[in-house]
Amino acid sequence: MYRAYSIASPNWDDKLEFYSIKVPGGPLTERLRHVQPGDVIWMRRKPTGTLVIDALVPGKRLWMFATGTGIAPFASIIRDPESYEKFDRLILVQGCRRIDELAYAASLAAQTVDDPLVGEMASGRLQLITATTREPSAITGRLTTRLADGRIETAAGSRLDAESDRAMICGSMAMLNDMRDLLRQRGFVEGSNARPASFVIEKAFVG
Repeated sequence: MYRAYSIASPNWDDKLEFYSIKVPGGPLTERLRHVQPGDVIWMRRKPTGTLVIDALVPGKRLWMFATGTGIAPFASIIRDPESYEKFDRLILVQGCRRIDELAYAASLAAQTVDDPLVGEMASGRLQLITATTREPSAITGRLTTRLADGRIETAAGSRLDAESDRAMICGSMAMLNDMRDLLRQRGFVEGSNARPASFVIEKAFVG
């Protein structure tokens, strides 16, 4: 049985890291939750995906929008030195249902700033913004709603602008479609590896 999972570890790491939730009754996660050291897991040799910074034209700020486990590919991107060479700021935005589901993002951001390889580059340039939909938090509501009403931009201290900013999106299909529409309304153009532009979405993601 195969499922698409984003690699969360940076490309320089000699270990592969994945981030997933346990889905009750899920055909794959029910098996993965019982994996032990020494067990065999089959993987395809060649990774595929559309969330690569080479699919974006140069810009000043990189916004990464994720819901739930859609944060996984961004865990790799924010720990890649090349990301800080290409962008002045990295703004990671994650939306989840409950506050406890944001723990991975908080830990990830803290570890990145302390990382011996990228910590100095990330310090003061990496920002984490989080939102919840089922519990009150600093920002409550869907990411698309809070982007539309300006709450996310206020938290970032910066306006999302197609002239200077670039964006990546990974999450549920509803979120992908709604965020794509919002970005297009602001003048963003969807890109690909063959034709870089101002935003990309992860088309292979399975939530």
